Amino acid sequence: MKDKVELLDPCKELAAKGYIIYATAGTAKFLGDNGVKAITVNWPDEEGGELNIMEMFSKHQFDLVINVPKDQTKRELTNGYRIRRAAIDHNIPLITNIRLASAFISAFCRMKAGDVQIKSWQDYTF
Repeated sequence: MKDKVELLDPCKELAAKGYIIYATAGTAKFLGDNGVKAITVNWPDEEGGELNIMEMFSKHQFDLVINVPKDQTKRELTNGYRIRRAAIDHNIPLITNIRLASAFISAFCRMKAGDVQIKSWQDYTF
């Protein structure tokens, strides 16, 4: 629950910017109960269904994945592994730390495209 609470405000920021948020059932319910619309997707071990997360990975329907196991149960660890592995296999950015995810989303939502300048590697000084 603590992790979900820590991501609540960043998820509100994403929703306010018009981003679609997908979440597994428990997280989607938590977000919905707190005013953030989230589309529920099935866990990897939940076969079928319209929104099977593994099929969605294969169709590249995600731009960012945040996945942090909530406990050490076999189901949680196996599903989490499959989600993280799919993100990497499909070259989708993956964040596995709640504090990092919160900071990244907050920064991402506050920046505008014009705020970021593209430079060559040699232009950076260390």
